[in-house]
Amino acid sequence: MFHSLHRPTRRQFTRLLSGSALAMALPSSPRAADAPDLSGVTLRVASFRGQDSTLLPATGQADFPYRVQFSEFNSGNLIAQAINADAIDLGGWSEIPMVFAAASGAQVAVVATMDGPTTDQAVLAPLHSPYRSVADLRGRRVGYIKATTAHYFLIRMLEQHGMSFADIHPVALGMSEGLTAMKAGSLDAWATYGYAIQTLENDGTARILESARDILSGHYFIGANPRRLDDPAFRHAAADYIRRLGRAYATLAADKPGWARIVSPVIQVPEPIVLAYLQGHNRPYHLRAWTDADIAGAQSVADAFAHAGVLPAGIRVNAVFSPALASLLTA
Repeated sequence: MFHSLHRPTRRQFTRLLSGSALAMALPSSPRAADAPDLSGVTLRVASFRGQDSTLLPATGQADFPYRVQFSEFNSGNLIAQAINADAIDLGGWSEIPMVFAAASGAQVAVVATMDGPTTDQAVLAPLHSPYRSVADLRGRRVGYIKATTAHYFLIRMLEQHGMSFADIHPVALGMSEGLTAMKAGSLDAWATYGYAIQTLENDGTARILESARDILSGHYFIGANPRRLDDPAFRHAAADYIRRLGRAYATLAADKPGWARIVSPVIQVPEPIVLAYLQGHNRPYHLRAWTDADIAGAQSVADAFAHAGVLPAGIRVNAVFSPALASLLTA
């Protein structure tokens, strides 16, 4: 269905979205008469490589009635920091960066939820290492990506084996540093996510030691710059962008081979590996307005970090959730 990055025609795209299999993840835009002029709005949007800045044009969703400036990031905690610094207006992250943002009093606002897979997160070990479970990592050098899902599920996995960070030599590394360290053999294990897993498996560097599939909630959030949420034009533009992203994921979920063809050259991972990654998803991506259950889930993550001594006790995450776009996402 998608053999290149060329945008489908309007007729092709309409046909793609017909039928129950491609029911919209979020409703279509409010009536034009109800929306302000968006031509003067610029959205500064964070994108992971191969995601928003690639997927929206490839699915015909980049004909924005406002300007979009994409910046590339490789972790949600950096996106949250960028919003706090007023460098970005929209971006996504898991529950974990949001919890750290809430703990620090950062100026971020959660405006929507994306349900997603949990199958792309794991602790890796060198291919020929003797380790057979996380319990074997006592006293070993274990890399992780701080303030991300990798940080959280490593804590939980250690707890499941009666261990804590005090029982290993934890090494906080960014994504590129972690890849380099694993390839160099300087880590005994690495808690990571995304295409790094398939990359290291494919080149014979590493294997999955334990998966976080049943540890993580699969809840991800769209964060917005709270400094701009009082502006009606910004709110309408942000909601329109989120709806477009939901439609893009609905389209791609119906054609994973096409999705792999689109993403592979961008992320420089062989197409068969990308396709295996996508086909391994245990649930589709689905964008929606956040609910009270999302707040409760995020609070349980905050409590887990507090119990582990990573964050102080008493953090309340509800203040980070903003209803500013709720009516525009559910109308």
